[in-house]
Amino acid sequence: MSEPVPLTRLLDDAGLLSLEHRLHVEEVLGPHRWQADMEERRLEFIGEDQTFVCTDFHLLGTADADTWLWAWANPWGFAPPLIRVARMVREFGFRYGVAELCAAEMPIALGRATPEPHQVAGLLADAAKVISGHWSSYCGVTDGTCVAFLVEHPAFVLPPPSAAVLARVLAHGIGALPLAEHRRATQSYLSRRGLATGFLEDYRLLEFSGSGVAGTIEFDDEGLVANVDVGVVMDRIELPSETKAQSANSL
Repeated sequence: MSEPVPLTRLLDDAGLLSLEHRLHVEEVLGPHRWQADMEERRLEFIGEDQTFVCTDFHLLGTADADTWLWAWANPWGFAPPLIRVARMVREFGFRYGVAELCAAEMPIALGRATPEPHQVAGLLADAAKVISGHWSSYCGVTDGTCVAFLVEHPAFVLPPPSAAVLARVLAHGIGALPLAEHRRATQSYLSRRGLATGFLEDYRLLEFSGSGVAGTIEFDDEGLVANVDVGVVMDRIELPSETKAQSANSL
């Protein structure tokens, strides 16, 4: 077995990018209902104005009030292509000693914590995203059971990063997500969005830039995010007076 990888590290790597994908999918779908045909491998999101059909999706598992069950352990049995990613996650769990990823079934309640089924499904889906590279997920509820999928559709692909979206994701995610290491989580998110990143001042500042945006993230003594500054990078616009001056100087 390779060096163990804690689940918290996977969740830090996935958290913020997964949040952006989730917000994007929610905005694309709007109010909707869903239905799935596992045998035909067809997942439909039926909205007020249009229907999105996914024929390339991956079943991860199900959660009810008591347990989470990985799809590869479901007694109903599913076609291998449908649970290929779930099996990939299990192999990763065995290789890197992540018990949550290779135990067929797990209780929802952990000690005094009693999370909702969709919360557990969402966290395990996040871990699966880092491992598989499929970043859009959907957790649908049917008959009291939460079913977790990774879904692929052209409409779910993220647009290029913008200052407004980065600021929204960072501000909301830092406060709402169970991130263990803020430095790792923010650097992972920004670099996965294609931005150049670099730590300064003994890791107290994280600078980032690219795609017309730039900013800094400041960390406190405990390594937690203390301040986020995101802005738009404007190309310098040459004024008409400068153009005339340059033309005169060239004569």
